[in-house]
Amino acid sequence: MVKRVRVVRMSVEQPLWRALTAYRVLTMLYAVLLAAFARHDYERPWIAIAFLSLMAVWTLATLPKVGSAAACTKRFLGADLAIALIGIVVTPLADFQAQHVDGPTLPSIWTAGSVLAFAIKGGWRWAGFASSLVAVANLIERGEPSRDTLHNVMLVWVASIAIGYVVEVARASERTLARALEIEAATRERERLARDIHDGVLQVLAMVQRRGAALGGEAAELGRMAGEQEVALRTLVSSGLVPPTRLSEDASEGAVVRTVETDEDEPGDGGETDLRTLLAPHAGSRTSFAEPGAPVLLPSAAAAELAAAVGAALDNVRVHAGEGARAWILLEDWPDEVAVTVRDDGPGIPEGRLAQAEGEGRLGVALSIRGRLRDLGGTAELISVPGQGTEVELKVPKVSRGKAGSVR
Repeated sequence: MVKRVRVVRMSVEQPLWRALTAYRVLTMLYAVLLAAFARHDYERPWIAIAFLSLMAVWTLATLPKVGSAAACTKRFLGADLAIALIGIVVTPLADFQAQHVDGPTLPSIWTAGSVLAFAIKGGWRWAGFASSLVAVANLIERGEPSRDTLHNVMLVWVASIAIGYVVEVARASERTLARALEIEAATRERERLARDIHDGVLQVLAMVQRRGAALGGEAAELGRMAGEQEVALRTLVSSGLVPPTRLSEDASEGAVVRTVETDEDEPGDGGETDLRTLLAPHAGSRTSFAEPGAPVLLPSAAAAELAAAVGAALDNVRVHAGEGARAWILLEDWPDEVAVTVRDDGPGIPEGRLAQAEGEGRLGVALSIRGRLRDLGGTAELISVPGQGTEVELKVPKVSRGKAGSVR
C-alpha cells in the first residue's frame, strides 16, 4: 500500500496570492466608496457607474483566478490589465476636472492589483511590462503630467518590479530546498536499506565465508565465493542504492509530498510498544538483561529500531568478542529519554579499527547502530578499551521522529 508522507516546506508565493485576493476586493470597495463620495463632482456619472459596476463584477467573479499561479492564466492577466487601463483612460470622460487637479482615476489603487498579478505570475520582467502600460495610460489620462503623477507612476513601476524580483528569488530558493529534501529523503532511505542488508544478507555471507574456510574442501571454495559477494555487496551499499521513493511538489499547499511504498498494516506502525518485550529475547546463558519493573513505552517504530540497534551491537559481540564472551544489557527509563547499554567482556576494539572498517565498507556500527539512533533523534556512544571489553550506550528521546520515512 502507498503511504503519503508530507514534509512541509517554505512557500512564499502562495501567501502572496492570498494577499492579492484580499487586496483586489478591498481596493475595489475603496474605489466604489471614493466614487460614491464624489458622485456630485462627476460631469457624466453614468460613465463612472458603468465602469465601477463592471470592475466590481469582474473582481468578484474572478477571485478564483488569483488564488494560485496555475489558475492565473495569461488570458486572464491580459483581460484584467485591459480593464484597469480602460478605467484610467475613461476617467476624463466621467470627470474632466480630474485631468487638472491630480484627482484619483476611476479604478484608483485597484490598478496596482493587476500589476501585482503580473509580478507574482511572471516575475520582474512581466511586472515591468504591465507597470509600463499603466504608466503610459496615466500619462495619457493626465494630458500634462504633474510631479505627483510622475511620482505615483514611478512608485508603481519600482514596487512591482521589486516584488517580481523577490518572487523569482523565492521560487529559486524553494527549488533548492525541494532538492535538498529529496537528497535527504534518498539518503535516509538508502541508509535504512543498507541497515537491513547488513543485518541480514551480509551477516549470512560472512558466516558462510568463515564456516567454509573452517571446513575446507569444496566448502572453502563456497566460502571464498561468499566472501567475494560480501565485498561486492558492501561496496554497493557504501556507494549508494536507488531509493524506492517518489517526491512530487504540491505548489498549491507549499509542500513536498514524499511517497514511500509501505505496508500500512505492518506491525509496529502506530501506537506504543513496551521496549522490554523486544529486548527480553536477547537474554540467554551468556547475555544478561536488566530492566525496570514498569513498562518502558516508546512509539512502536522507534522501539523496533532501537531493538534492532541493540541486536546489531550483540551481533558485533558474537563476531568480534568471540563465542565465549559474555554480554550485559541494561535498560533505563528516564523522564526525557530511554537508555540501553550493551557491554561485553571481550578484548575490546583496537584504536582506529572502526574508521578502518568504514573505509572497507563494513558499516555495522555506522549504519546498523549510529544510523538508526540518528534517525530516531538519539545518540550512540561507543567506549572500548583494549583488553577490557566494549560498551555501547544508546539513548533515544521520548519524543522521536520515528523511523525513516515518517515525520512526527
